[in-house]
Amino acid sequence: MRIFAIREEHDPQNFDIAYLFYYEQEKRFYIELPDDADPWSTPLILSSILKQGRKTVNSYWSRVWVQQRIVPSDRQNLGQILKVNGLDTYDEFKLLLLSEGRCSQDDYYISEISPNDLPDSFSERFDHKIEGVVPLSGKALLVFFRNGVTKRCEVQSILRSSKAFAPVLNNDSVFQRVGIQIGGYGVCWGDQLTISDSDLYEIGQSVPLSQEDFATFVQQRVVTTAEAAELLQCTKQNIDDLIRRGKLHPIKEAPKSKLFLKSEILQRLWQ
Repeated sequence: MRIFAIREEHDPQNFDIAYLFYYEQEKRFYIELPDDADPWSTPLILSSILKQGRKTVNSYWSRVWVQQRIVPSDRQNLGQILKVNGLDTYDEFKLLLLSEGRCSQDDYYISEISPNDLPDSFSERFDHKIEGVVPLSGKALLVFFRNGVTKRCEVQSILRSSKAFAPVLNNDSVFQRVGIQIGGYGVCWGDQLTISDSDLYEIGQSVPLSQEDFATFVQQRVVTTAEAAELLQCTKQNIDDLIRRGKLHPIKEAPKSKLFLKSEILQRLWQ
């Protein structure tokens, strides 16, 4: 990850207006606005986010801000421009570095900084980033945050707020494929359907369960097909037969193995 301060050319105080984060492997941009950000001195796209009461600019709008400051990908003489600048392919980040984030429409530019140069208040903000997520029944998510807090988040109302979420709302198998945005900035279903970490932290109800507790539960109470066969003293073929007859219910299936709750295996053993 690389971090850049967004500054204004003629500001004598060299004030940091915002901070641009770039995740190199995923080629993803995020912009964070300081707690005392002023809408009047913040770049237009970013100020609209600020007026919504948000200090984190999502990946989509952060990328739009970047794209406004570099050569567009549909430029007619793009190949010649890339060649002159020593680039083999179109790379938004490299083009941004070449221009230092400057644009003819304003006086803003970027300057690389270290994590230690970020405002102290950002440490609390980053503590609310997401470390893990588990989909639950009823369109709820169990979310593990970086500060050790775990919350149950009922997201059905958020999913109903936009037609774009219809595939997630109406299809449980799609909902179950929830992932974490790079950097823990939220949860996602693909690249476009996201719920931010701040929204989840706000709506979630704290539960007395840490990510370590959850991991321990999985380690101790979830077994593979081979382990289930060993506990029941039977073959893997017998396990498959129990599944076909509805006597065992795997909680996750893969081409070469299945996972079971140990409690269900033990209940069969006790019968």
